[in-house]
Amino acid sequence: MSNADWPSRGKSVSQLIKELQSFENQDMEARISIDGGASSVPISLVGKFNNRFALLLNCEDTPSVISHEN
Repeated sequence: MSNADWPSRGKSVSQLIKELQSFENQDMEARISIDGGASSVPISLVGKFNNRFALLLNCEDTPSVISHEN
């Protein structure tokens, strides 16, 4: 088993922008998953927390979850 720290290290705003700019279809919907891609919710807002973190927020009263498992 690998001891890679990339899953918990996270990404900077510039790293995230660079990766997103590499997508051929710049009009596809952006979503976020916290369960390894099994499901996702739309990103409603992008915000800042204490000038330390950029936050991707879902602001739906009832999140419109899409299941990606077969």
